[in-house]
Amino acid sequence: MLNHAQLAFVGSGVMAEAMIKAILNQKLVVPDRIVASGPRAERGRELEERYGVRWTTSNVEAVDGANVVVLSVKPQVLPRVLAELHGQVSAEALVLSIIAGARIANIAAGLRHEAITRAMPNTPAQVGAGMTVWTASEHASTEQQAQARVILAALGEELYVGDETYLDMATALSGTGPAYVFLFMEAMVDAGVHLGFSRRIAQKLVTQTVLGAALFAQQSHLHPAELRNMVTSPGGTSAEALYQLEKGGLRTVLSRAVWAAYQRSRVLGGEKIE
Repeated sequence: MLNHAQLAFVGSGVMAEAMIKAILNQKLVVPDRIVASGPRAERGRELEERYGVRWTTSNVEAVDGANVVVLSVKPQVLPRVLAELHGQVSAEALVLSIIAGARIANIAAGLRHEAITRAMPNTPAQVGAGMTVWTASEHASTEQQAQARVILAALGEELYVGDETYLDMATALSGTGPAYVFLFMEAMVDAGVHLGFSRRIAQKLVTQTVLGAALFAQQSHLHPAELRNMVTSPGGTSAEALYQLEKGGLRTVLSRAVWAAYQRSRVLGGEKIE
């Protein structure tokens, strides 16, 4: 599917590196078929040393001859990048954007290019356990969509949606979701230290607990409420702890956080939120 493809990463940050690593681990292409661009030469040299890929500080040079162009820059610099690459991407190339909030229509107009896929991966992609929601423009061919699916599947689980509006929802839920989990884990570790554990032991207990709970939830196929009831005995420690969490408004605060992230994603995409 990608054996003879030339891949260009416009933007060489954390998620770009995660994708490069996953693509190479899956042997989808050889290193010299990947080029990454970014403003810092030292970052390019890091990627070259770690993965054997090529690099450049010129975005225009990176996309020259590329079959797949991955847009992986920060949302704030996207307008400048689109202006720089306007008309520079090959008409036969697939453009895959992982930029939060960036609409397909805006990318297509900015690049003067029609074959666009838009995806929202998350940081566990760095260990092959990501969750990516993606969609494609009507101009992306069946073969190009298959290319996008292969790339995103290398990061973990992928889910195609037909409506682009789901991407903003996914940004707020799964894209930003690891941050919520990490904050929850941090709070649990701090609570463990308060009880008297060393930070090292508390972190090990919390990390394995979260990992095990996630795997159990995935494999059991039970509703989270059923799983919670399994560890909540009447009048027991779990019941008392859950009472305090509910009393503190955990559900409400989390719901507000997800909604705020969703609204922010829409703003980044140029929407006016009243």
